[in-house]
Amino acid sequence: MLELQPVETIETIDKKSFIKKYKNINKPVVITKLTQDWSARKKWNIDYIKTVAGDNVVPLYDSRPSTNRKHQHAPAAHMPLKSYIDLLQKGERNLRMFFYNILAEAPQLTKDFNYPDLGLHLFKKLPVLFLGGKDARVQMHFDIDMADILLCHFGGKKRIMLFSPEQTKYIYRVPFSFSSLNTIDYENPDYEKYPALKELKGEIAELNHGDVIYIPSGYWHYIMYDDISFSMALRAFPRRPKTFLKLLHNLLFIRTIDGLMRKVVGQSWNERNEKQTIHKTHRHINIK
Repeated sequence: MLELQPVETIETIDKKSFIKKYKNINKPVVITKLTQDWSARKKWNIDYIKTVAGDNVVPLYDSRPSTNRKHQHAPAAHMPLKSYIDLLQKGERNLRMFFYNILAEAPQLTKDFNYPDLGLHLFKKLPVLFLGGKDARVQMHFDIDMADILLCHFGGKKRIMLFSPEQTKYIYRVPFSFSSLNTIDYENPDYEKYPALKELKGEIAELNHGDVIYIPSGYWHYIMYDDISFSMALRAFPRRPKTFLKLLHNLLFIRTIDGLMRKVVGQSWNERNEKQTIHKTHRHINIK
């Protein structure tokens, strides 16, 4: 097993303490009562979401790696949300709803929550939902926009592995990507094939209905759905110049180059990057 410590869990916190103890030092934390006054904490469940937005057609994503000329962020399917939820309740676990903008697509839901005043400059035009079924998994990644995130969780239990940006050299990050190798099982790591994982040190959080986790900018996360559940991400985009430049680099350079090379070169570009991943990662631990 990976070396993981539990993320600190607290009930409530004021703005000044949050900034000092967590935001300023980029430290994750689970806050269990931050949503206690929200209507969402009482109302939000799968059936409610189905009633409010069930007719909306949503893009769905799976865990298969993008091959040939397929864009790495291309959806695997589209269907009405109510049909997708029906599939989840029948055991579907491969398809996930990703980055669903509720302000644009289901504005009724925005009446059920507020934006916590914790010293994060939350972008109020982009509250987004993520939804998955029991035993669904989300590949190890970090967010392209380098946002500080308050992930507000609803429904069944979800677990999240978290790794600081300093751990990137052990994570087998794929070049021109924001993910690790798709073939790595972080729950049952193969240390013989991926020896750098033995050096990896991180944290793990368990989220229950109504919990909120703070995920600092640039943190890697691997998500495990233990039951059908969904989370809403409230995002604060970077204001520090160095981090903002990383955002621009990710959006304008890395994503553009990858998309172009996939179109022009195809599968050999993907294979080249996978080989580079192994070579660069093993170089950090002096393996040739």
